[in-house]
Amino acid sequence: MNLNMESIKAVVFDCDGVMFDTSGANEMYYNMVLSHFGKPELTREQFVKVHMFTVQEALEYLFPELESLTPVYDFMGTMGYDQFIPHMAREKGLKKLLAALKEKGLIRAVATNRTNTMQAVLNAHELEDAFDMVVTAADVEHPKPSPEQLHAIMKRYSLVPGQMLFVGDSSYDQMAAGTAGVPFIAFKNKALEADFHVTSMARIGEIVGIKQ
Repeated sequence: MNLNMESIKAVVFDCDGVMFDTSGANEMYYNMVLSHFGKPELTREQFVKVHMFTVQEALEYLFPELESLTPVYDFMGTMGYDQFIPHMAREKGLKKLLAALKEKGLIRAVATNRTNTMQAVLNAHELEDAFDMVVTAADVEHPKPSPEQLHAIMKRYSLVPGQMLFVGDSSYDQMAAGTAGVPFIAFKNKALEADFHVTSMARIGEIVGIKQ
């Protein structure tokens, strides 16, 4: 893809694995659910998959034997997510990058397959005002790997694909960006096909011309 960084008007971030290392929190969360229903803890293969999935996709995958997931959702409703947030580690340099993007006049957005937990995560890490738009799986009919979340952001700000960058860490993110025609930055995952591979927030800033 031929890229013109001067045309970039927005930088969009996935949440889990990019903005935060949420692996520990997510593993604890699903293991608690599995334990309640007498199931063994997540295998490595299962964890990799549920880390990308929406909650509904994850539960359908983990409980294929259930005709209805209502009992699982009912239990999850009693758990609360706040207890897991302290186990999420915010990526070093994220707040600094977001402030620099704002100063440069760039739109900052989130496209995540999280649903009702996203706002609590932002609030707990003092990021509730750090983004111009947050699109979760609950906001679209088809979450990632569909490009609908990226399309929603482009529509809101009247952007074309070449005016936006998407930073993600999973194959779902890669597919969403590819289908949308949006330049893709792979974060800490060299196995993905991407326009850029980065391992730090500072490097994302460099790509859009921010000197730190």
